[in-house]
Amino acid sequence: MTKGTDTQAKPAASRRRFMTTAAVGGAAVAAGTLAAPQVSRAQTVTWRFQSTWPQRDIFHEYAQDFVKRVNDSAGNRLRLELLPAGAVVGAFQLLDAVSAGTLDGGHGVSAYWFGKNKAFSLFGTPPAWFGDANQYLGWFYYGGGEALYNELISDVLRVNVVGFQTGPMPTQPLGWFKNPIERVEQLRGLKYRTVGLATDLFNEMGMAVVALPGGEIVPALERGVIDGAEFNNPSSDRLLGFPDVAKVYMLQSFHQRTETFEVLFNKPKYDALPAELRAVVRTAAEAASADMSWKQQDRYSKDLTEMAQTQGVRVMTTPRPILEAQLRAWDAVIQRLENDNSSPAAGPFFKKVTDSQRAWCRRVQTFYLRYEASSVLSFNHFFARG
Repeated sequence: MTKGTDTQAKPAASRRRFMTTAAVGGAAVAAGTLAAPQVSRAQTVTWRFQSTWPQRDIFHEYAQDFVKRVNDSAGNRLRLELLPAGAVVGAFQLLDAVSAGTLDGGHGVSAYWFGKNKAFSLFGTPPAWFGDANQYLGWFYYGGGEALYNELISDVLRVNVVGFQTGPMPTQPLGWFKNPIERVEQLRGLKYRTVGLATDLFNEMGMAVVALPGGEIVPALERGVIDGAEFNNPSSDRLLGFPDVAKVYMLQSFHQRTETFEVLFNKPKYDALPAELRAVVRTAAEAASADMSWKQQDRYSKDLTEMAQTQGVRVMTTPRPILEAQLRAWDAVIQRLENDNSSPAAGPFFKKVTDSQRAWCRRVQTFYLRYEASSVLSFNHFFARG
């Protein structure tokens, strides 16, 4: 009997233990189910990231492409909230806002900080010695450029930012005018918009240069505040409304032979990210750079054709004497800034960067000019025959 009672008691005790364990386990699972989203939310870092571009500009779209890559790759641990120029600060105030932590990051071009130090324009808008912007990015990431850029930011200016160069742009046009520019003499006294070292270049050629952010150029051209202007490319120019206020579009120039974008982040916040999220940001900059180089081929060529065919734009090629005059002006500007030891915006550091760029360009350009067959020859063979 005792034996029988023991036999019956054991299953009952086992059942009680099972039910207790199941209840505890079920509660743990339920608690885990409820807690997981809270943990995910707690780990998500949201940063305000402003571009220096109007929302309608293709450049703001490029900024969005970068932001999407970060957000898609960060596993909900880092999220960038993209804002257009002026949402928090004006385009030319972005660097200071990111350094101060007013913004967490931003998308622009180094030439916009030209007023702080003229060497900034060497990063993204250097003199016309690079074959194209991709060769400039080669110098930046493999020729010592990134170390010099970091020296400028950290040691010379001491701003609290981390930056990446991204997005190779094609050569910029001479720009938009009411009448064709056929002679060098026509440029003298012309009120003209550009930014960066190009301001020194065109001042050297006798022009009256005004620096304006992208969203202010067309209104200034329409009101006659300026006589001519460049921004960057056919898609931006069309979206910003240049064809509505001018009909002459002069292609080819050496004032900004190469340019790239700059992505900035507040340094303390960036440094506090885990290593894998810092890697996400750098990889996103590289991926967006490649994608932009492909996208612009499609968009710029279509928009140039559309402006010529449907908006009455007269597309012209800048005459060779003007291009040669630009190269001579570059010689004068570079020599003056390299030898100017009276200003922290020029002198030894400026020359340190230009020496590095020249060494890279001599070697790399020599390779490509010898290595590549002429694309003009092949294009004319296949497409230029009647």
